[in-house]
Amino acid sequence: MRLVLLGPPGAGKGTQAVRLAEHFRCADVATGDIFRDNVANGTELGLTAKEYMDAGDLVPDDVVISMVVKRLGEDDCANGFVLDGFPRTVRQAEALDVWLEATGTPLDAALFFEIDEEELFRRLAGRSAALHRSDDTEQTIRHRLEVFANKTRPLVDYFEQRRLLQRVDSIGEVDEVTKRILEGLERRRARRDREPT
Repeated sequence: MRLVLLGPPGAGKGTQAVRLAEHFRCADVATGDIFRDNVANGTELGLTAKEYMDAGDLVPDDVVISMVVKRLGEDDCANGFVLDGFPRTVRQAEALDVWLEATGTPLDAALFFEIDEEELFRRLAGRSAALHRSDDTEQTIRHRLEVFANKTRPLVDYFEQRRLLQRVDSIGEVDEVTKRILEGLERRRARRDREPT
C-alpha cells in the first residue's frame, strides 16, 4: 500500500499514519520527524529547516524532494509507505509521480483529512501546551493555516483530477477515523477491481 496523507496541521495525520503503516505493514515516512531529528542533531539541513519551521513556513521544495526520494529508496519502503507531510506543493507531487513511475510503484490513494478551523485551534493549542513546541504559538498556527490554504490546498485538486483523492472526516475518536479510512480504501479497491483493464 502506498498512501499520501494531506490536511492542515493538527488534523490527525501523524496519528493515523502510524496506525495505517502498522495495519499495512509498510513504512511510516513523516517529513516532520525527519526535520525534527535533524534539528535535534544540529545538522546543516536541520538548522535550515528550523528557520522555516519556526516561522511557520514550508522548507524549500528541492531540499524536501531529494530528502524524501532518498528515504523512499530505503529497504523498509519496499512493501509500501504512508507519506505524512509530503507532498505539500504540486511541484513536490509531480516529483513524487516521476519517481513512482520510474520505479513502477503507483500511488494507491491520497487521503485528505477534513476538519473545521475551531477544532484545529483546540487541538494545536493542546499539543503546544503538552509538548512545549515552539512552532505552535497562536500566531504561528494562523500563519501555518494560511500557508496550507495557499500552497497545499491545490494538491487536493491535483489528486482529485488523478482520481486518487479520498476525503476523510477527521473529527471523532481515533479508532473511528481509522475505521473510516480503511473502509474507504476497501471501497476504492473494490471499484478498481471492477474496472475493465
